[in-house]
Amino acid sequence: MDFTLVIHGGVGVLPPDELPEGMEAAYRQGLTDSLNAGYEALNGGGSAVDAVEVAVRAMEDDPVFNAGRGSSFTIEGENEMDASIMDGRTHEAGGVGVVKRARNPVSLARVVMEKTPHVLMAGDGADQLAREHGLGPVPPHYFWTERRWEVLQQRLEKGTPYGQRHSGATEEATAARPGNDGAEENLHDPNLMGTVGAVAVDRDGNIAAATSTGGRVGKLPGRVGDSPVIGAGTYADNRTAAVSSTGLGEFQLRILGTKTVSDLMEYRGLSVDEATKEVHGRLETLG
Repeated sequence: MDFTLVIHGGVGVLPPDELPEGMEAAYRQGLTDSLNAGYEALNGGGSAVDAVEVAVRAMEDDPVFNAGRGSSFTIEGENEMDASIMDGRTHEAGGVGVVKRARNPVSLARVVMEKTPHVLMAGDGADQLAREHGLGPVPPHYFWTERRWEVLQQRLEKGTPYGQRHSGATEEATAARPGNDGAEENLHDPNLMGTVGAVAVDRDGNIAAATSTGGRVGKLPGRVGDSPVIGAGTYADNRTAAVSSTGLGEFQLRILGTKTVSDLMEYRGLSVDEATKEVHGRLETLG
């Protein structure tokens, strides 16, 4: 095979026994649909940019993921979405933040990249751009899911701090896991996961990356995470690698993790595995 596609549907590994009934199958089906969409683009001669866009868009349309439909809620009960995309051949890139009415934020990010002189747009201006290019508006209830809404209500009721797990049966089960010291507890909370992304290499050897998210549940209105920021949530360079990040964006923004992976490969000659491990180590010092 002379092309490659890799996707992710959120940080960490979710133990099947901690997922609600039927969710494992739903996640697997969503990931399969995303891979199939990206594969069809690449197999048909499409570019790496085409592939990562359609792969991420498939997950945005699936309510099991925290991106597009199914996004998490802000502390005031609204959906505000972020996304970005980057072409490793040209270094062109686009990102959108605090989007409320665009059905597919990743496609809007591509519009920013290809149809405007900008790299990053946010809020009402980004939603207006979506309307001008036929990507919206969709009504707010399109993004609403009962599962995400209930998670917000539980966190508000318990006064759970932003970015942390709320107490409950799932947390108790995680704490009881042998060898668990709490350091990885967020990796086992499906309600804190779901940021999606894709990286690809096309038949011409060009690479691209894309990322999309609804952000962490309970965030303040107007919060922008790492996902729409080039070099933090997304980066692609034909000379090194294509990277899409998932996790707590406040940490990635501090170290520009995806660009750092590329820089370590370019300037220190590290492999992608070595560079990723070093960046991961830097992130651990922050959290």
